[in-house]
Amino acid sequence: MNLPILLTVVRMAIIPFFVVVYLIPGRWMPVIAASLFAVAAFTDWLDGYLARRLDQTTRFGAFLDPVADKLMVVSAVLLLAVQHNNIYFTLPALVIIGREFVVAALREWMAEMNQRGVVAVSPLARVKTGVQVAAVLVLVLFPPHSPYFSVIVLGYVLLYAAAGLTLVSMVAYLRKAWPALRSGMVEAS
Repeated sequence: MNLPILLTVVRMAIIPFFVVVYLIPGRWMPVIAASLFAVAAFTDWLDGYLARRLDQTTRFGAFLDPVADKLMVVSAVLLLAVQHNNIYFTLPALVIIGREFVVAALREWMAEMNQRGVVAVSPLARVKTGVQVAAVLVLVLFPPHSPYFSVIVLGYVLLYAAAGLTLVSMVAYLRKAWPALRSGMVEAS
């Protein structure tokens, strides 16, 4: 157990609190929920930075970090999808969640093929994560019944941008992994 892994565990521990606070009605609950999500997102950046800076990268950390990220994003997007309850939110939410499953499976496959580095986190994926975090924060702070319609629209624009970046980064990962995927299909036949 090192500091970066501890931060990842803290991020995972924040998620249930975020969910509970988000579901509690009250004037200040969106602010508290957004604050919890922001802290979790900050630990995502900080654990990676410290792991590299302190030379504390580990296989366990490399496994646990994306799990924590996926739990954080999927939990928030699902909660928001239920609250917004419309096709305009549901479509990008499905893209974002679906991509998380595809990339997780792809990483597992590449690890089985001893080519884990082929699908290492890309700069585009980091930008995608930043846009997702921004979208979630805006939409948590300004629920659908909020009088700030223009801010909610901004949240949707960010959500669609995140979904677009999600697709682009997924395609980039699949293209990098295609030779290994293809050789795996040939072996199976």
